[in-house]
Amino acid sequence: QVQLVESGGGLVQAGGSLRLSCAASGSIFRINNMGWYRQAPGKQRELVAVITSGGSINYANSVKGRFTISRDNAKNTVYLQMNSLKPEDTAVYYCNAAISTIQAMGVMSAYWGQGTQVTVSS
Repeated sequence: QVQLVESGGGLVQAGGSLRLSCAASGSIFRINNMGWYRQAPGKQRELVAVITSGGSINYANSVKGRFTISRDNAKNTVYLQMNSLKPEDTAVYYCNAAISTIQAMGVMSAYWGQGTQVTVSS
């Protein structure tokens, strides 16, 4: 059983900052890509940022220069530092990870966190 637990969401004013964390736990053998997605009301889920096991990073154009994704492999944790927040950043943020288990070491599967609400007031 693998679980991703998110934390760090909340309510902030425009221009403020938040730091999201997502920790994976369970019978983990290896974690490949880790990333963050978000979904605003009435909109499709979109990729915010992704980081590979080798450290390669991609950001959505809307967050470049403002958000920073990082990971701590020793803690099986991915972070999203969000600065200069805008009202349009308001959404439920979900972490995602490609993980192989001890029971099936050669098979990568996608796991999702429960989501954390980020609300940015104007």
